[in-house]
Amino acid sequence: MRADPLSAAPAGATTAAPAPAPGPPGPSALSLRGATLRYGSRAVWSDLDLDVAPGEFLAVLGANGSGKTSLLRVLLGQQALATGSATIAGRPVRRGGRGIGYVPQQKGLDPTTPLRARDFVRLGIDGHRWGPWLPSRSATLRVDAALAAVGATGYARTPVGTLSGGEQQRLRIAQALITDPAVLLCDEPLLSLDLHHQQSVSALIDRRRRESGAAVLFVTHDINPVLPYVDRVLYLAAGRFRVGPPEEVMTSAVLSELYGSPVEVVHSGGRLIVVGGAAPSEHPHCGAHDEGRVA
Repeated sequence: MRADPLSAAPAGATTAAPAPAPGPPGPSALSLRGATLRYGSRAVWSDLDLDVAPGEFLAVLGANGSGKTSLLRVLLGQQALATGSATIAGRPVRRGGRGIGYVPQQKGLDPTTPLRARDFVRLGIDGHRWGPWLPSRSATLRVDAALAAVGATGYARTPVGTLSGGEQQRLRIAQALITDPAVLLCDEPLLSLDLHHQQSVSALIDRRRRESGAAVLFVTHDINPVLPYVDRVLYLAAGRFRVGPPEEVMTSAVLSELYGSPVEVVHSGGRLIVVGGAAPSEHPHCGAHDEGRVA
């Protein structure tokens, strides 16, 4: 897995980023080359080069508006790059590509939703098709295997709206993994979950990526629940970015440079607490919503 930090100059700057060190042998699960994302005249990030190896866990961090979710939209084929390219398993990204699994933010489902848990998971196979499902032994076996893999067999026939947030997230992971994707995109999947469910969902994603070899891009405001599993961090801030192992990116010097203001990283009890001088709205939060605390 790649463990080389990359840097990017602010949008519009002419200074080139240092060349990345050679990556691992074999094809990347995901690759970005010279990728620039713009909204109107504003460059969210520029000249992003990134290779993510099969089975790698990459945490994507940054303040609101730094382009974390937009990066996932690019990889889902829902947002076009201004310049550069993006590929999944060597092929250009496209909307509806089958090589990607997607776990959205945790949002409670309507308690009156009649859809059973197993039917919710099967949407990952043929939910894009019109009309009723046809009986399929193959699909049934795949759903059964996906439910078992995330520990959801016990509530397979339960209406999804009556399940807890953690149980619903397990189903979303099963739905995302049922097609054996090369890349798993996770957009703040721990939001609204209590600490216990954050830990169980994080561990589940880690276990499944190790078993399947899927690369994971995990967007989060708080790195602590996934810190034991993270291989590298992509940190986006103010048009800049840095990629590398957590111990190289999550430092006072690096974050101060990215934000252009003093930021202090404190290690306490196995957790990272990041304290900065900017207003809370300019930084992501880490755990409690204390002023200046960032992920």
